[in-house]
Amino acid sequence: MFNTLSGRFLALTTVFVMLAEVLIFVPSVARFRQDYLQLRLERAQIASLALLASETLDADLEAELLENAGVYNVVLRRDEVRQLALSSPIPEPIHATYDLRNDSALQLIRDALRTLLDADERIIRVIGDPVQQGGLLIEVTMDEAPLRAEMLEYGLRILILSAVISVVTAALLFAAVQAFLVTPIKRVVAQIQSYADAPEDARRIIAPRAGLRELREAETALQAMETQLTSALRQKDRLAQLGSGVAKVSHDLRNILTSAQLFADRLDSSEDPLVKRMAPKLVGSITRAVNLCESSLAFGRAEEPPPQLARLPLAALITEVLEAERLAAGEGGEVEFHDEVPPGLVLRADAEQLFRVLSNLVRNARQAIMAKGGGGHVTVSAREDEDAWWIYVTDTGPGLPPKAREHLFRAFRGGVAKGGTGLGLAIAAELVRGHGGRLELARSDETGTQFAICLPRSAPQLAVG
Repeated sequence: MFNTLSGRFLALTTVFVMLAEVLIFVPSVARFRQDYLQLRLERAQIASLALLASETLDADLEAELLENAGVYNVVLRRDEVRQLALSSPIPEPIHATYDLRNDSALQLIRDALRTLLDADERIIRVIGDPVQQGGLLIEVTMDEAPLRAEMLEYGLRILILSAVISVVTAALLFAAVQAFLVTPIKRVVAQIQSYADAPEDARRIIAPRAGLRELREAETALQAMETQLTSALRQKDRLAQLGSGVAKVSHDLRNILTSAQLFADRLDSSEDPLVKRMAPKLVGSITRAVNLCESSLAFGRAEEPPPQLARLPLAALITEVLEAERLAAGEGGEVEFHDEVPPGLVLRADAEQLFRVLSNLVRNARQAIMAKGGGGHVTVSAREDEDAWWIYVTDTGPGLPPKAREHLFRAFRGGVAKGGTGLGLAIAAELVRGHGGRLELARSDETGTQFAICLPRSAPQLAVG
């Protein structure tokens, strides 16, 4: 019960009410003691008036008056000269004297607590002002035991009443919390659970109806979040279906274009001048279409497999990448490739995935230089520090336009070359993230572009997909 909101609220309410009653109890008992002593002074004053009416009293009548007043001795000072006194034997010496004329509230509370805590039989002297201005002062001697007994009885009644008030108050507050807080919160929780079972179902989106402003604001915010999530899930489902369809079309189209490419290659042997002039353009168009299909298929896979990390000599991998790009660049020598990787540099990575990343970056650099015309060079360099391995791909191309930099690593939006798909950098960035690293644009201006790959030395939690 106490691990629930209402249970804890009930316990706290009971504790706080009891604490308040304790704070009321002490002054109440002190006030009761003061009234008790004041009543004894008044009774003693009335008893002393019998002596004023008659100059002498027999011993029996005097004893009866003192017993009715509940005191042993009475001294009433009428003025500076006259003084009336009733007396009887005192069983013990006087232990304490209390003057009610000048006591502060704190002193009254301290005296009341001393009376409650001291169980010894004590004789006390009490001094006060006579009622109705009946003299200068009145003084009595009395037994403190009856006072303590009545104070305990009064305190017990206060505690019982406090307990009843606490229970009733706590029960009412418990019911109020259940009605105004717990029930609406449970309804919101139940709605969240219902929505979680089928987030695509718009009928399960919460409709704000709480009366409390704070809860209604929470329901309104939850409604907005659920609406956005449902819309996003629907859009994601549509995109998934669309991606599946595109992948199927790309697969079939790639097969068709590959066959067309084989037939187009045969056109090179034709002696027709028009065919010889148009054949390279046809082959180039078909090649670009095949590349588009392959890139779409690669990006459309549900997720990239986790990298198989192993110690990898980087120089050998870079040599393989650059040799492939030299063949693609042709014999014209328009683009030069430079390998500045330290021969002994060994890093930890997936060789196949890192080859794809570097091949993508180097190919983009080569295509940028060739599109600019006039030649240039592509340089691959690397270094290492205490935390990571760094690989740089630098070219002397025209640099990236500002629009391309905005969505550089987003699929279908970061393409730079004419006819490009924008998938290469998105796939490369995803593969580097799978290693726990990052692919970033180091610089890009009119002198060229540089990309940096950072691969951490530590073994991070590998990202998948």
